[in-house]
Amino acid sequence: MSTDVLSRIIIVLVEPTHPGNIGAAARAMKNMGLSRLHLVKPHHFPSADATSRASGADDILETATVFSTLEDAIVNCSLVIGTSARIREIPWPELSPRSCAEQVAREPGQSDIAILFGREHSGLTNQEMDKCQYLLRIPCNPGFSSLNLAAAVQIISYELRMALNASHDIQTHHDEFATSNELELFYKHLHQTLQSIGFIHPDKSRSIMRRIRRLFTRTRLEKKEIDILRGILNTTQASIKTSE
Repeated sequence: MSTDVLSRIIIVLVEPTHPGNIGAAARAMKNMGLSRLHLVKPHHFPSADATSRASGADDILETATVFSTLEDAIVNCSLVIGTSARIREIPWPELSPRSCAEQVAREPGQSDIAILFGREHSGLTNQEMDKCQYLLRIPCNPGFSSLNLAAAVQIISYELRMALNASHDIQTHHDEFATSNELELFYKHLHQTLQSIGFIHPDKSRSIMRRIRRLFTRTRLEKKEIDILRGILNTTQASIKTSE
């Protein structure tokens, strides 16, 4: 993994409660050469507690960006990985910290890469995980698996740094992967079309759409593939209007 890849990585903290955890996470990032921090609706920021716990990583806090929604925080990201200790009702492709670093090292293109960390007390919601290509789980004691937020950031940042030091990239050619925003627009378009043809009911579509998301998540759609799929949806919608 090159330093260019490290500069594309964004650590995203979703609704962090304790400002001290934000500062400690910034310190963990700077220790390992990461610099981009996005905060989604932090309870208290900026904060003297955050600055104190950053212990010299003030520059990370000063350049941190605060967002009101997760969608805005990851809008230009082609790879989104969500951390979780909870078992999900619908299984998600899983990565360990080490395989996560290897996946990031292989990521082609120039788009941003986001690693999400959820709330201290409850983690990421299912709806937030729907926006991720992978679920990242840190192996822990099964009887005590909840890690401190900053400790989790430290573990992942360390593995990313080790992948950099290894310097054994194996790059394969891909067209640019679709960004999070392009995927969300496609899913909305698909949902509208499936409603138009009567495949799903407006009030009973959540489970079906989550499984459809998971199907496309496994394939990692590229920008050109999104264009083809949305072209199919446009033709389908035009055909429906013609037949009415």
